[in-house]
Amino acid sequence: MPDFTALDWLLLAIAACAVGLSKSGVPAFGPVPTALFATVLPARASTGAVLGLLLVGDLIAVRMYHAHADWRILRRLVPSVLVGVLLGVVVLWYADDTAVRHIIGAILLLLVALSLVLMARRRRGDGELRPVPPGLAHVFGPLGGLTTMVANAAGPVMSLYFVTSRLPVQAVLGTAAWFFLVVNAVKVPFSIGLGLMTAESLVLDLVLVPALVVGALLGWRLARRIPAAWFERIVLVLTFASGVYLLVA
Repeated sequence: MPDFTALDWLLLAIAACAVGLSKSGVPAFGPVPTALFATVLPARASTGAVLGLLLVGDLIAVRMYHAHADWRILRRLVPSVLVGVLLGVVVLWYADDTAVRHIIGAILLLLVALSLVLMARRRRGDGELRPVPPGLAHVFGPLGGLTTMVANAAGPVMSLYFVTSRLPVQAVLGTAAWFFLVVNAVKVPFSIGLGLMTAESLVLDLVLVPALVVGALLGWRLARRIPAAWFERIVLVLTFASGVYLLVA
């Protein structure tokens, strides 16, 4: 086990808790684990460590919302997402820790911008979003695949696609749950081959699973009691600050 400081452990526990929150109904917390893990661990190693926790969170999310997935949308997305995943593998193969750190920072800032676009569109008129044309799956898919492979941070990208597809809330949660379970499982052999997911990272994930479960239970309750907009604003500020930090550090 790495020689982490008390502050490092606190940040990792918060990150694991954020994974549980994001998977159980508060998706605004999605970018937080990536930022915190990349702050504590080397940038490349952080992607493998986060992936193990995300898979646990995906299993919890599928258990909660498995019956509500829109499989038509999932079948449309899968081929283009795989293109993005392969592109991400190439990036990780050639990039060193500094480059990956900067890439993650840039992706986080891009995700903040996408989230702001989503929030702005929600406020227009009656709050309804126009459905995205089916062909845009070929844009969102590769972008989601790239961001999830490099930074495990495709949540805002895919949430924007799912929401603008006019899916009911439960269908958004169910579709996202199955989508990320399948995609994250596909990423495992690539992450092992790149040396990102290791025995040490899995042991670290095992230690952090209790914090993830606590986050999942909190998310399940908070999603029903506290306005999502309140969370979105705080997380956007934190994600923006993390992205800037990773770019300039």
